[in-house]
Amino acid sequence: MRIDLHCHSTASDGTDTPAELVRNAAAAGLDVVALTDHDTTRGYGEAIAALPEGLTLVTGAELSCRIDGVSMHLLAYLFDPEEPALLAERELVRDDRVPRARGMVAKLNALGVPVTWEQVARIAGDGSVGRPHVATALVELGVVPTVSEAFTADWLADGGRAYVEKHETDPFEAIRLVKGAGGVTVFAHPAASKRGRTVPESAIAAMAEAGLDGIEVDHMDHDEETRDRLRGLAKDLGLLVTGSSDYHGSRKTVELGAYTTDPEVYGEITRRATGAFPVPGAGGA
Repeated sequence: MRIDLHCHSTASDGTDTPAELVRNAAAAGLDVVALTDHDTTRGYGEAIAALPEGLTLVTGAELSCRIDGVSMHLLAYLFDPEEPALLAERELVRDDRVPRARGMVAKLNALGVPVTWEQVARIAGDGSVGRPHVATALVELGVVPTVSEAFTADWLADGGRAYVEKHETDPFEAIRLVKGAGGVTVFAHPAASKRGRTVPESAIAAMAEAGLDGIEVDHMDHDEETRDRLRGLAKDLGLLVTGSSDYHGSRKTVELGAYTTDPEVYGEITRRATGAFPVPGAGGA
């Protein structure tokens, strides 16, 4: 089985629609794909309706969190999307995205970059607006050559010249909320240092004590040495180890299935989840 547990669609900051995502996942030879848009579940219906036969969909979300001033992302799988407490927190985070993006536009303007809110809104479309949309605007304007190169201290990285904070959930609260909604939690790309400051291992240990289920180890932003270190940490803390592409369509160079999760780990994730179940494809439209 080939299992990719971290993918984005146009419901947040990917370039594939949810329907395109699942069709492309099947074409890439995946058996299981997770839809984990940022702080939203809006893509679920379209993805399920288009799900090809032979492909299983894991519903999820990537939650925006912050601990001790450091931003981090928590992958939440197979939770009840209508559970009131988690839904309210997701909406709070999502609603703060527009004023945050407007703030980044204002900072960029002050730096002499002629980006406009209308440009960013066009790029975001119906998606949950975020930094990658602002980064894409910078690429369109020729300020940077790629989206990744917008995530530096000069521009949009944490603490960068055009960075603006947004509401982010305390990860211990997020773990509690996801558990309360029957879901499973995995710390996304925990050592992606090129994105900015990373969470110390002591904090990961504390999250494990609080119920964190796993950490994403095999990821494009982790080199081999980092992956080996994280595997050792996961073993010490009794955490599951996942691998995922963090696919964003054409917004990033990584391909679907570039990194995958062991079937036994996937089985354990589904065993622990009580809020929702994986959806088997029945030959969608």
